[in-house]
Amino acid sequence: MEGDYIIGGVFSIHANMHMVNNDYTTAPEAPRCTGRIDPRELRFSRAMVFAIEEINNSTELLPSVKLGYQIHDSCASVPMTMHVAFQLSNGYDPVYYTRHDCSQSGVVIAVIGESGSTPSISMSRVIGSFNIPQVSHYATCACLSDKKQYPTFFRTIPSDQYQADALAKLVKHFGWTWIGAIRSNSDYGNNGMAAFLKAALREGICVEYSESFYRTDSRNKIQRIADIIRRSTSTVVVAFAAPGDMKFLLEEMAKDRPPSRQWIGSEAWITDPHLMSFSFCAGAIGVAIQQSVIPGLREFLLNLSLSKVAFSSVLTKFWEEAFDCKLKSSNPDERTCDGTEDIKTLLSPYTETSQLRITNMAYKAVYAIAHAIHNVVCLETNKTIQCNKHTKLESSQVLSELKNVNFTRNSYHVSFDDNGDPVAFYELVNWQRHASGVTELIKVGYYDASLPVGQQFHINRNITWLEGSTQVPVSVCSDSCSPGTRKVLQKGKPICCYDCIQCPTGEMNNVTDSPNCYPCPREFWPNAKKDACFPKRVEFLSFDEVLSIILAAFSVSGACLAIITAAVFFHHRTTPIVRANNSELSFLLLFSLTLCFLCSLTFIGAPSEWSCMLRHTAFGITFVLCISCVLGKTIVVLMAFKATLPGNNVMKWFGPPQQRMTVVSFTFIQVIICTLWLVVSPPFPKKNLTTYKEKILLECALGSSVGFWAVLGYIGLLAVFCFILAVLARKLPDNFNEAKMITFSMLIFCAVWITFIPAYISSPGKLTVAVEIFAILASSFGLMLFIFAPKCFIILFKPEKNTKKYLMSKS
Repeated sequence: MEGDYIIGGVFSIHANMHMVNNDYTTAPEAPRCTGRIDPRELRFSRAMVFAIEEINNSTELLPSVKLGYQIHDSCASVPMTMHVAFQLSNGYDPVYYTRHDCSQSGVVIAVIGESGSTPSISMSRVIGSFNIPQVSHYATCACLSDKKQYPTFFRTIPSDQYQADALAKLVKHFGWTWIGAIRSNSDYGNNGMAAFLKAALREGICVEYSESFYRTDSRNKIQRIADIIRRSTSTVVVAFAAPGDMKFLLEEMAKDRPPSRQWIGSEAWITDPHLMSFSFCAGAIGVAIQQSVIPGLREFLLNLSLSKVAFSSVLTKFWEEAFDCKLKSSNPDERTCDGTEDIKTLLSPYTETSQLRITNMAYKAVYAIAHAIHNVVCLETNKTIQCNKHTKLESSQVLSELKNVNFTRNSYHVSFDDNGDPVAFYELVNWQRHASGVTELIKVGYYDASLPVGQQFHINRNITWLEGSTQVPVSVCSDSCSPGTRKVLQKGKPICCYDCIQCPTGEMNNVTDSPNCYPCPREFWPNAKKDACFPKRVEFLSFDEVLSIILAAFSVSGACLAIITAAVFFHHRTTPIVRANNSELSFLLLFSLTLCFLCSLTFIGAPSEWSCMLRHTAFGITFVLCISCVLGKTIVVLMAFKATLPGNNVMKWFGPPQQRMTVVSFTFIQVIICTLWLVVSPPFPKKNLTTYKEKILLECALGSSVGFWAVLGYIGLLAVFCFILAVLARKLPDNFNEAKMITFSMLIFCAVWITFIPAYISSPGKLTVAVEIFAILASSFGLMLFIFAPKCFIILFKPEKNTKKYLMSKS
């Protein structure tokens, strides 16, 4: 259509280009399109015509200026698109001008199109050289945002970069980390999928396979891709493909029993009504251009009659294909179109205006160019708009003004950023199959790139998944690792394929799918599930344990036994056996044994600063007092035997004062050792975190090991000395020979403490304390048993032997 300014339009109205094998003997034919009409693309072109007619009738936008148009069919092929681009750049004027510029009579000032990214790239490289702006309604390749390569390219549809981010966030939102990916082998598919894979990698999504194909590929290749999808373990398939390419793949998959897959679609094919006929894709979800309403468009599309159709070869072919008739036919077998055909009853994408999406993009593209022209040729004064249609308009002027357009049409905003892209807004759509078998496209949410991060993605309606399920399908290579485990990657596989390994001993993890386990703090230990840390169990020999109760019972029993023995001796203190047994040392020995029995109680219970110092010093001093008494008794026996020899008066040198001094002296030495130990480095309570990892041993640290072993060594030295003297006196001739009993008691004492040393060192935890208590009790009972038990037996049960005559008689 002629006009003051011409706008070009390029659409893929046919699906194929007529191929000719040139034999180089005749001139090649001009390229032409063939095949069936694409009703959807025809609707896009008609929407352009509708928009131009609206503008021409407008009193606000370009009043008194008439826009014309040239619409061309690229048949979705690069060669045809290049041919059209040169036509739009140079026009049809047959006159050759010898001036510096070429024929300009048919040059357009702007171009709308093309529908595909690859043809748009080819066309932009041609018309961009002439500064002719190109506004695409459907080319989404992110590569076209590069202003260095495509300086005159604009689009009303968002870039695939935003779509790729939206699809990646959609996949991540539903927890799918193991997916398959297919794409058209074109600039749209390859660049779009590259952007998606990059976004998916950031979201932690793994791809099992990524395959490309094109509608012209051999059947074997498309069949191979269908087999890959069938054999795959991933449930979700992301398809970044053109509708024509998807049609070939889905037809191939439908030939055999198609697998149950959750399809995720790009905007190019997810809204295509033809593809919704594939029932096994029901439940598909994807992003789509915002649904819109264009007032008056449906009436314009349906306002077709035979007379109007006959003026256009494209409309004629569409009419004939839609109603299966011929406008002009010499074949009697073909039905002739007689005017009874009613386009209003036609079920076709051409007449489907309830889902206007891409159509609105073409509509907005026309208005964007019109606003750019308006800004150049029109001037607003005193609220009146005056336009000069005779202004010589250069395409470069339109290009400059397009960068600044900012308007709203039918509530839809139009503007371009520095890359020529609009603000990205997508609807989330879902293929929902009804009981009647009809698949319907339902809006379930949206993605708005202009919103802050975290608020861009929103779902506001229930989604129907594959096979009509309402449960979100699962698509993971490996199940999530629960808290208490960590991920270990499987060799040679993506990061989403892993094994779940239990956290090592002492480590925990309370996060799902964590690659690491972490040690608990020093005084904490993980629970059985290893998903939390709890304070370690503190262990010590407490009074409420069975072992502690038994040891305490023996301790108290031993003390009571010593007190009872002292009472028996005191009651029979005038009898020969008590008097002959050196009653003063015996009572002192019984007192020290009572203390020995009771000091074992200081080893039971939670260690404190005072209890740690008391237990070792009390034990050391009382035992030295005890051994000193036994040593004194042994020396008394020896001295008494020597005194019975003629002319020997040795007893006057070891009388009671000397005996007392001996006990005090030996005990005082131990007191000095213990005092030095407490002053230099005393025992102290300590949390032992090394012996056991899972619990804390509350124990008394020795402070100075030298002090501890000095105390034990001194006790051992006195015990050995006492044992040697007792052995020397064991064969004295009297019936009452106390040295024999002392020998046995010292033998038991030494045996207990010699075995104590390795047992003490090797016993873990609270058993160390139990071993020490056992040694104290065993040695104390040994002294009680062999020194005092025989005498008490005679006093209580054999009083006839408790005479001086019996005691002095030979055995």
